[in-house]
Amino acid sequence: MARKAVEKELSREIILNAARELFLEKGYQSVSMRSIAKKMGYSHGSLYYHFQDKAELFYRLVADDFSLLFSQQMRIINESKLNALDKLKKMMDAFIQFGLENQFQYEIMFLIQDEDLRRYSRTEQAKCFDLFSTAVHTAAVESLDERSGSIQASSLAWSLFMSVHGFITYCSRFNQSYQEVESMAQNHVDFLCMKLLDHIHVING
Repeated sequence: MARKAVEKELSREIILNAARELFLEKGYQSVSMRSIAKKMGYSHGSLYYHFQDKAELFYRLVADDFSLLFSQQMRIINESKLNALDKLKKMMDAFIQFGLENQFQYEIMFLIQDEDLRRYSRTEQAKCFDLFSTAVHTAAVESLDERSGSIQASSLAWSLFMSVHGFITYCSRFNQSYQEVESMAQNHVDFLCMKLLDHIHVING
């Protein structure tokens, strides 16, 4: 009973937080369930109460982080008082804020180099991009007919997404927080949206 009490006290969240730091510090292949448990001062057997193996732990780590990002983005999409372009602006700004306030999570979600592990994040990355693409498409359709908007949305969304991603990764290299670059981030988002509108106007002729 004492062992079960210890296993239950060691929560899933505590394990995930410790594992995230070790994965980023040492790389996935160099981290074991034993080393994760040692970091927290527990026996490695106690981790198996929550996770079958290291791969399952990593998958839950990625899925939880993306779930948090999705929920933030969906709240913006569902804001009825904002027009489509303002929603897109707010989504990009919120994406930058998420990336800089959760730099450990963001690196695992989008920057992990281990090819065997990328498959765990590819599906979630695709969902994230689809959500972003939908916002771009909705903003574009306000100025383009529906068919033309659909054709343009994918390439426009990819360009905007990569521009925002690049901003996050650059600031993360210097460990800058969102508060430190908030004004610059908003200016970047405004510039991207301005270029989006310019592109739409060119298409419209």
